[in-house]
Amino acid sequence: MSAVEHGGNLGEARRLFPQTTQPWLDLSTGINPWPYPIPPIPAEAWTALPSPDDTRELEAVAAQCYGVPFDACIVATPGTQAAIQWLPRLFPAGSVAVLSPTYTEHARAWALAGHHVLEARRWEELESATIAVIVNPNNPDGGYFGREELLALAAEKQAKGGALILDEAFADVVPQISLASMAGTPGLIMLRSFGKFFGLAGIRLGFVLAEPSITGRLRQAMGAWAVSGESIAIGRVALADILWQNGTRASLRTARQELDADLTGAGTVLGGTDLYRLLQTPHAPALFRQLGQAGIWVRRFADHPRWLRFGLPGNAEAAERLRAVLARHHSRETHAM
Repeated sequence: MSAVEHGGNLGEARRLFPQTTQPWLDLSTGINPWPYPIPPIPAEAWTALPSPDDTRELEAVAAQCYGVPFDACIVATPGTQAAIQWLPRLFPAGSVAVLSPTYTEHARAWALAGHHVLEARRWEELESATIAVIVNPNNPDGGYFGREELLALAAEKQAKGGALILDEAFADVVPQISLASMAGTPGLIMLRSFGKFFGLAGIRLGFVLAEPSITGRLRQAMGAWAVSGESIAIGRVALADILWQNGTRASLRTARQELDADLTGAGTVLGGTDLYRLLQTPHAPALFRQLGQAGIWVRRFADHPRWLRFGLPGNAEAAERLRAVLARHHSRETHAM
């Protein structure tokens, strides 16, 4: 199976645009450019193995933050990606429908685990599969579904011996759409990402919310010390800091509105979340080249050549660099008409 393209990977940017001399501005991911300030980390977080009590305390704080009703319905993982790779191994090989286009690792992980995978384009195509996978809100277009239809789908999959896998990696910016309060519902398994909203993707921390039989099996499958001591220490502080979280949501919303205004002249903003925006334009390949030549790396899509995804510029200088390229692009396309 071929490699999957992701955001980040500035090595690829440098290979594609070797003549670029400016420092690279990475707008290819959906990671908060204003990260949570790293708190003091106890020395033992680096020197001692994390204890089960440490992990349970982290999970209790996360449960309170997300609104999970029972601590037994949450398990910490070394990043959401690890959970995506482990979950297919908890189910016997069967049929899996992934509502697409979306984060490509879902389909890849289930296929590598021996499942028959359908990349569904319509809701109706989810019905025949034993397992359904939905990213809510979706990456890259930000689309989302309501509580009742998702719970009905989970019940239907449960009746077939399967489940609804609901990836809520970007739900921190729209917590009102999360089903975290329903954790423990049979047939419903949710993923939560720590690194994207908190801007600390490098520490590799995520959570799975599900009924205790699933969280218990996942904990056993991952083995001892799955989450590092420094991740536990940072996660406990950040997840308890509700004041920072509320302020960050407001700041991200304002930054997203400003980015939308900057992108409007370059094409049609199809959607996204407050952490990334999806632009559609027939001139996407040309704009991608112009951005790359100016040292700005954005996410392109092999299957959708008219799409480009933009993360948030992290400061005024970065925003101005982006605006300058967008203005030059708009001028060129206008003169070419």
